[in-house]
Amino acid sequence: MKTADIEPFFATLAAANPQPASELEYTSVFELLAAVLLSAQATDVGVNKATRRLFPVAHTPQQMLALGYDGLCDHIRTIGLYRNKAKHLLQTCQILVERHGGEVPRSRAELEALPGVGRKTANVVLNVAFGQPTMAVDTHIFRVSNRTGLAPGKTPLAVELQLERRVPEHYRIEAHHWLILHGRYVCVARSPRCHVCTVRPWCDTGRQGGA
Repeated sequence: MKTADIEPFFATLAAANPQPASELEYTSVFELLAAVLLSAQATDVGVNKATRRLFPVAHTPQQMLALGYDGLCDHIRTIGLYRNKAKHLLQTCQILVERHGGEVPRSRAELEALPGVGRKTANVVLNVAFGQPTMAVDTHIFRVSNRTGLAPGKTPLAVELQLERRVPEHYRIEAHHWLILHGRYVCVARSPRCHVCTVRPWCDTGRQGGA
């Protein structure tokens, strides 16, 4: 994708969805962190289904710890890898209580020090909760960035660094939401919906006739 194409690419996405948001359901920074941790290799729909039962009874680290491993597993067993996720979430809650007064830290280093929290999860929390212009590169963003030519890279980190370099500053807060939603509903992995794609004129693959 040519540099000159990036502005109209994002302007089009922004016009269609001026206030994009995560599809995970949460009411606090801690609930966001827990939901994102649970969402690894799972769908937002599946996570939301579980957290609608979980968060009413455990919406703080202290309450989550009080549930215990078996109690937490009972609430999230419909989510893939739920046993490991329960273990990591409880370990994270323990650290939040012991080191951070029960609050979610605002720094990348402190977030990534939490069990089960990698760079992508940290980026989501930093962006969505704290308004930092981070790029949480999941499978959707990785695919869209490479397929469109916006930020090609062989690894999620390479794509992330390219996005940080190429996305105009005034789009950076919302950029990862637009790219995720575009990948989830239009630029899908199999049979991308190029015929309804509003940013096709600036997409490298779209200009070549579609994927």
